[in-house]
Amino acid sequence: MSSQPQGHLVRSLSLFAAFMLTVSSVIGSGIYKKVAPMSVELLSPSLVLLCWVLAGLITICGALSNAEIASMLADSGGEYVYYRKIYNRFFAFLYGWTSFTVIRSASLASIAYVFAQSFNALIPLPHLPDTLANISILGVFTPFHNFGVKALTIALILGLTVVNYRGLKGGEGLSRFVLILVTAVIGIIVILGLTIGGGSFTNLQTNATGFVSRSWFDSDLIKAMFAALLAAFWAYEGWATTGYLGGEIKNPNRNLPLALVFGVLFVMGVYVAVNFTYLYVLPIDQIVEVGKTQNTIAAVVVVQHFLGNPGVLFISLLILLTTFGATNTTALMPPRLYYAMAKEGMFFRGAAFIHPVFNTPSKAFVIQAGWASVLVLSGSFDQLTDMLVFASFIFYGATSLGVFILRHKMPDAPRPYKAWGYPVVPALFIIFCVALVFITLMAKPREALLGLGLMATGIPFYLYWSSKTPDTK
Repeated sequence: MSSQPQGHLVRSLSLFAAFMLTVSSVIGSGIYKKVAPMSVELLSPSLVLLCWVLAGLITICGALSNAEIASMLADSGGEYVYYRKIYNRFFAFLYGWTSFTVIRSASLASIAYVFAQSFNALIPLPHLPDTLANISILGVFTPFHNFGVKALTIALILGLTVVNYRGLKGGEGLSRFVLILVTAVIGIIVILGLTIGGGSFTNLQTNATGFVSRSWFDSDLIKAMFAALLAAFWAYEGWATTGYLGGEIKNPNRNLPLALVFGVLFVMGVYVAVNFTYLYVLPIDQIVEVGKTQNTIAAVVVVQHFLGNPGVLFISLLILLTTFGATNTTALMPPRLYYAMAKEGMFFRGAAFIHPVFNTPSKAFVIQAGWASVLVLSGSFDQLTDMLVFASFIFYGATSLGVFILRHKMPDAPRPYKAWGYPVVPALFIIFCVALVFITLMAKPREALLGLGLMATGIPFYLYWSSKTPDTK
């Protein structure tokens, strides 16, 4: 590999570009779907909106904490680079390996799959004969089941991989164009919903059938709130991936923290406005029914209510556009993490290659696309996404804890940005992360233990790669 000519990463992204990538990495299918399962859990419009606000505020606390670390240590690879400095190579590797096997690859597969499902609802895709569709591997995986949707999903992943392989500007420009269009259309939906949607403030004040008023300290309410928050956090997931581009952002010590904080604030505003509109237009009982009906999307039902069947086509095309943009951004950023790992000898060697013409980690893109396609064929990404929030918050908490550690280890190091509200804000976020991980272990032990098990699969790889590359840091 050393004999191959290599390019180099170029600092070409402005603050606005980094802000747009932060927003586009977050806004995906959750903005259209998650209000329904949250309504099923809480049966109260005010509690649903409270959860969207709480999830946003908690995410902002994480972003404020992450931003201080990013301002000090901005480089390609994001948290992997941070953890090398804060903790050690082993913890950094576990983060990178978990991102590759579960967090980022499963996100890519899942969002692309939602795009293909939405396309299939508009234009039915072909199915294979039952004799092929029912072929099973180990009695668990059925790679040819729903093959038309899976084939389109993989085609989308591969197509967007080619776009991003050929240069950061092309991928970033595509994400920016799609996001501007999506945000404008979402704004139109909010305006129309609040003006001609036939809604009422009574809908926001009326609880669902079966709602029982409980104390804030009631265990059933706490469990329901955490279940709803988990749904909301899936919608907020992805904001930290902008840190992977630290080596390609202009003036990253200033611009990366600003992009993170203002990006999350913008997303929170969009989410609260859209979900307020859903609950204003329709009584929560109808949204609860949507949550209990498979393959029905809340946003489609709401828009159909005031725009009729043309509205169904309109919102379906919007979901296609949104998931297309989210898939592109989800594909764009993680290869920088794998590049940072491989550069230190802690990942597949080819991932350290920078294309001499396109100046991208081109082979890391190929590796990512290959693994995400395997997840699509296996169908296992649905189960993996259940573990995404659990695994993510282990590492989000570790980053916030790093604020305290670096304040002690490196008190005099330059900090272009200092965490607002320190030490209260980072401490509150860490406490929440610990609580979420603990409650998930208690309430969903299968998903939590599987997530920990997948993290542990990286240990043999770590032992092998670390034996080949002594740690010099």
